[in-house]
Amino acid sequence: MNFRNLLYEATDGVARLTVNRPDRLNALDRETLLEIAAALDAFERDGAAKALILTGAGPKAFVAGADIAELAKQGPMEAREYALIGQGILGRLAGAPKPTIAAVNGFALGGGLELALACMIRVASQNASLGLPEVTLGLIPGFGGTQRLARLVGRGRALEMILTGDRIDASEASRIGLVNKVVPAEDLIGACETMARTMLSRGPVAVRLAIEAVNRGMEMPLAEGLALEATLFGLLAATEDAKEGTRAFLEKRKPGFRGC
Repeated sequence: MNFRNLLYEATDGVARLTVNRPDRLNALDRETLLEIAAALDAFERDGAAKALILTGAGPKAFVAGADIAELAKQGPMEAREYALIGQGILGRLAGAPKPTIAAVNGFALGGGLELALACMIRVASQNASLGLPEVTLGLIPGFGGTQRLARLVGRGRALEMILTGDRIDASEASRIGLVNKVVPAEDLIGACETMARTMLSRGPVAVRLAIEAVNRGMEMPLAEGLALEATLFGLLAATEDAKEGTRAFLEKRKPGFRGC
């Protein structure tokens, strides 16, 4: 699939989506957002692509934010529409039924951090710099950052980052739970691929329903989330994969999952 601002490829079950505007530090403009939507369409349709790694081209930036030149021209209605477009696209990424991993290299600022927040897992290189600096422009995050960051790291830490606009490094991001793992820059994609392939080696139906349990459960009261978990657990007990997995454990062998 050919894009103007993205690279998309899938190999052995793992797709990689790269924002490819290194001359603009991979900044998100409307065209790039719409291309991300098209790439997500391709990923969702591709039955052979079981996981997605999202990253930015070049050593300097994952995504350095929204395209400020484009933002500066927008009036209030245009800005609201732009925010809703971004929220819709990132919402699709956040609700993906297959594992998604952000490989955060360099700057992940503003819309770039919001893009990473929409992924299930975030792995950062040691040179990563993360932040939501919108208040320094007289704005606030508009692609879901005020909501997803608070849910991930807590209200106090989220408000500190949002209200100061300050950046944090990879070590601090790991400490507060914003990223799952920090690795040397040269190991970033390899670490993400290893994690993705570990997930793909597990029961495919179980992985899909675990994602559903967490994503839907986060929006429910605890009692409803627990009821959902029990229902999905019961459904999995009827699958061939569950029977194969328990047999393989008892027989001390590697399971041969078939996704049914």
